[in-house]
Amino acid sequence: MIIKDQNDITKAVLAEIARAPSPRFREIMSAAVTHLHGFARDAQLTEAEFHQMCQYIARLGQLTTPSHNEVVLACGSLGLSSLVCLLNNGENGQTETTANLMGPFWRLNSPATENGGSIVRSPTPGDPIFVEAWVKDKKGNPVSQATVDVWHTSADGFYENQDPEQAEMNLRGQFTTDENGYLAFRSVKPAGYPIPVSGPVGELLQAQGRHNMRPAHIHFMVFKEGFKTQFSQVYSSDDPNVDTDAQFGVTQALLGEYVKHEGNAPSADIEGVWYSLQCEFVIEPGKATLPRPPITEKTHAPRPERVVLERAPD
Repeated sequence: MIIKDQNDITKAVLAEIARAPSPRFREIMSAAVTHLHGFARDAQLTEAEFHQMCQYIARLGQLTTPSHNEVVLACGSLGLSSLVCLLNNGENGQTETTANLMGPFWRLNSPATENGGSIVRSPTPGDPIFVEAWVKDKKGNPVSQATVDVWHTSADGFYENQDPEQAEMNLRGQFTTDENGYLAFRSVKPAGYPIPVSGPVGELLQAQGRHNMRPAHIHFMVFKEGFKTQFSQVYSSDDPNVDTDAQFGVTQALLGEYVKHEGNAPSADIEGVWYSLQCEFVIEPGKATLPRPPITEKTHAPRPERVVLERAPD
């Protein structure tokens, strides 16, 4: 098609997409082009702004490494990760779900750990926490022999892949549910933390007057043949940032009670304060698949600087 004016551009691109043999590809790309062109028209995008946008997207890719994924971080900061999760779980977004965004820090091959074991693999400061979890199907039946990955930050707010001071796979573990769909483990209580802001995601948050804090949480990934793979996070209900999570991940179903105790700990080596957490995950029938992990290895660079952005007044 010879282009006569700006309206012909969208028609020409959609006509070429219509030639693709895959119906789903045609559906996705037609919607993407229609909305992308509509965005440019609605925003009256200037050439300078277009070039700036292209540079921003390129930098997302350039800053993504085997130990850091700026693209996934950006998707979370725009709410896209949570939206896609909720659209695809809980009866396609119609009911409450324990599914949540995967996040940018999941790794494959976490160490197999016995039920009730510890995932602390190197000296790690922080209050001890004992976690119990149950996996059930939609009818409330326990799901046995489910593989459950667990990972979270240290009390300093760093995942092990970010922090050379932590051992490989520290605060990560893989468990198998018993006949009651039950698993348990010991760790240290995670802290809320600032997401990295040294790249374009930081510029995005600053331009909006947003902070970069995530409330304290523990990640779970539940895998069982015959069920959809479920990523989840259980958030500390008393964290000051549950209402303004930088990744828009907190849902009512995933607010957990991190209960503080003193004395009578489950382990004789603990004196003073310790915490407990109980949680339940409901998984849906479907195909069990594992996505490509956002990161594949631990950083060899120094621990990143902890930078906290202030939230602008409402």
